[in-house]
Formats: sequence, C-alpha cells, structure tokens
Amino acid sequence: MDCEKKRTVKKTWKIAVLILAAAVFLSACVVKQASDGAAPAQNEKDGEAAAQLSPVQENDAQEGDAQEASDIDYSDPDNWAYLGVGNGDKADVFLICPTVDVNEEDFNMSVDDEELRGKFLNALEMERGIYEEENLLYAPYYGQMAMQVYSRDPSEWEPYLKKAYQDVSASFRWYLEEKNNDRPIILAGFSQGADMCYRLLEEYFDDEELYDSLVAVYAIGWHCTDEMVRQYPQIVPASRETDTGVVISFDCEAPELSETFICPAGEKGYAINPLNWKTDSTPADKSENLGACFMKGNEITQETAQFCGCYIDEERGVLKVPGLDVETYSTQLAVFPTGAYHIYDYQFFYRNLQQNVKDRVEAFLSDGKKEAK
Repeated sequence: MDCEKKRTVKKTWKIAVLILAAAVFLSACVVKQASDGAAPAQNEKDGEAAAQLSPVQENDAQEGDAQEASDIDYSDPDNWAYLGVGNGDKADVFLICPTVDVNEEDFNMSVDDEELRGKFLNALEMERGIYEEENLLYAPYYGQMAMQVYSRDPSEWEPYLKKAYQDVSASFRWYLEEKNNDRPIILAGFSQGADMCYRLLEEYFDDEELYDSLVAVYAIGWHCTDEMVRQYPQIVPASRETDTGVVISFDCEAPELSETFICPAGEKGYAINPLNWKTDSTPADKSENLGACFMKGNEITQETAQFCGCYIDEERGVLKVPGLDVETYSTQLAVFPTGAYHIYDYQFFYRNLQQNVKDRVEAFLSDGKKEAK
C-alpha cells in the first residue's frame, strides 16, 4: 500500500513523557465449533456489494478534506472501553481495537451506537489477556473505518482512516497529559488497530524522550513495509525476543496463498516469528507453541498446546502456517481470499505473545529505562 497516501497526519505538538501501548480482529465474525473440536473459521455476510459513497463523502475522498480534530471528549470515561484496568502496573498498554463495524451503510463507526460498542468491547476482551497480567490497559472508543471501505480500492481508504485516526490521536494525547505520569508504554493493536499504532509512531515518537519510554509496539495483522521504515526512523522492526522500542509485526497465511490486501504480492514487509523470534525463514516447530487460545469474549473456550508451527516467507514478510485445514481456519469475509488466517493472528500464538509481553517489559526495566510510577 502506498505509504504516502496512508500517512498524512500533521504533527501538532510534542510532549516529553513516557508512553506507549498499543482487528480487522473481526469480532463481528462468529466463531463456530468444528466437528473435530477445533475452533473453526468465523463467518460473516459476504459483503460483495459495497454501499456507494455519498456525494459529500466522494468529495472528501477526492480532496482529502476531513475534519481537523476529533469531536469526542476523552475526559469523559464513557468514551473509553478501558481506562486503567488490569492486574499490574509495570507498564501502560494503549490498546486499539480492530475493525468491528460491518454495517454496509457506515463509512466510520458511530461511537454512540450501543450495539457497535458491544462488538468493540468484545473484540478487545479477546485480546486483553495477552497484555493485562502485569500492566494497565487504556482503550478508547473511536470512529474506526467500517469494513465495507476495505472492499474499495486502497486509494479511497485514506479519508476514512484519517477520520478514525483523529479520534485515536486525540485520545492518546489526553492519555499522555492526564494518565501516563511518566510510565513505560506499550502500543498494541490488531488489523486496523495496528494501522493506527503506526500512525501514533509517526506523529508522536520522533520525540526522543517519548521514544525512550516505549517498551514495544504490537502492531499485529498489518504490514510493516520498507517504505515506512525508511521514512520514519522511529519505526524499528523487532529483530529478537527481547529488544525494546521495536515493532512486532506479522500476518498469518496458508503456505499456498500469494497475496492479501494487507500483504500485497510484490511488497516487501518486515515480520518476526512469534514462536522462535527469528526474522528469517527458519521454521518453528509446533512443539514451540505454548498454546493457541480460541476465545469468546474474554473466555478461553479452547486451548491447545503445540497447535501449529510457522515460518516467515522472506519475500513478502508474511507468516506461513502449514498443516491446517484452510476451509476451517480461513477468514470468511469477501475481502480475504481462502487461506488468509488473519483473524487468528494472535489466537494461534496466544500464550507465546502473552509471555513475550512480560519478557519485553522485564528487559525494558532491567536496562535501567524508565520505571512505572
């Protein structure tokens, strides 16, 4: 995807403070149980006929004329899904929800829609166990881009992603000013949430003092491209298990798949293997998998150790997962081809990611960097 088109956010201020925290986790998809007891693919309406943009929205798409500031009051606790919740205080996790709005009439989610708020919270609940054991979670409601826009040409996405990011940026700024208190930060997001994490890195983290407070960025399910890394020195791909100030990125596919809209053919990306923490094509055996966890809300409905292995396709920078039934685990949405395991990116490697969050926080603190207060 053209990074120039995706990144147009104007930096409006800098702040010397600690920070960091990080679908389409298509929580609107419904996980059905397969007859063999494995967690099956999540299904959704095919969505092949995307709604047409209104004339005003078409004009915005052509001119990039989006509002300059969020109209959400983040001093109101009702505008936060999580506001300092968790089981510890070693670091703050700024967690950004994946795409849950699959309404065909929407282009950006209304944060006042109670049904969508429920789906939004459900998606976050599926991820929170990875991050919350020793940390505090902050997760804003925001006007995310609706799923149907992804069915359009990527050149049309930016006005709606920009609108979503205005909310994310406003919430992050409020969090820094009112809640961070010079604490270590993790940025975390899945799918569209990961896209938003990259935008936060671009806008805020060229500030050296703020960057020094960054434990890591778990930007899972979105491509970290060569162009992004060249343009923004603060976007540093992870290279090992416990490096800090880095981006952990991967997206899962069947070995035979050659392209998705997240990881297009011919576009080189950076990835790290969540089982062996290598960045080359060294295979990780399923014996290294501490546990895949399949979720319903924050409840683990099935946990399987040694569920799958994986390896990195170095040509595209995607994570290949062999040995699975593609019909069972493919993301059943029209925007994804058969063999895209996108919605299982963190579920396949849940326990390894959970352990890695602990390991990176400990590495950050043991390096003598900023401590929680």
